[in-house]
Amino acid sequence: MAKTDVLTLAILGMLSEQPLHGYQLRKQLGSELGAFRALSYGSLYPALKRMVGSGLIAADANEAEDAHAATSRRSRIAYRLTDEGKKRLADELASAGASSWDDDAFDVRFSMFDKTDSATRLRILEGRRSRLAERLEEVSESMQQRRERNDAYTTELQRHGLERVEREVQWLDQLIETERSAPGGNTKAATGGENN
Repeated sequence: MAKTDVLTLAILGMLSEQPLHGYQLRKQLGSELGAFRALSYGSLYPALKRMVGSGLIAADANEAEDAHAATSRRSRIAYRLTDEGKKRLADELASAGASSWDDDAFDVRFSMFDKTDSATRLRILEGRRSRLAERLEEVSESMQQRRERNDAYTTELQRHGLERVEREVQWLDQLIETERSAPGGNTKAATGGENN
């Protein structure tokens, strides 16, 4: 999933709750989805423009409520989902392909798990865990091969990265177990997943 697709999904998810102005979107994306902390208006507004052009969202001009905007006599644009945007969001939330557990997309997908069915949540969690297990193996092998060549700081950085991935794998194991044991959970999906 390209970075712009991840941003599109995040915007669709935010707007599914309520219409928002661009400033509000940027603020919420930064506070709720840490991956977008550094999101600039130079990235956000072109994405919004593309989404309006493709019919996923609509831009409605309205008079600003706050005093600052009232003195500037500028209207602010509130963005809202269209029916096409609602359909696209539903389609995205029902999918669990490899892109949904990539580093860029996982946090966004996880933030919308309350809108995602149990079987899809489980597939995403298992896929993410599998991806991180591969990463653990690669980092461990790399550390073993380069142990003599690395200075103390590089070795410490690699150890820190390894511990961070190990903690995320443990966290995912707990989430997977919770998802599998939840009342009404999808036992077919739980037993059909990868062996972890």
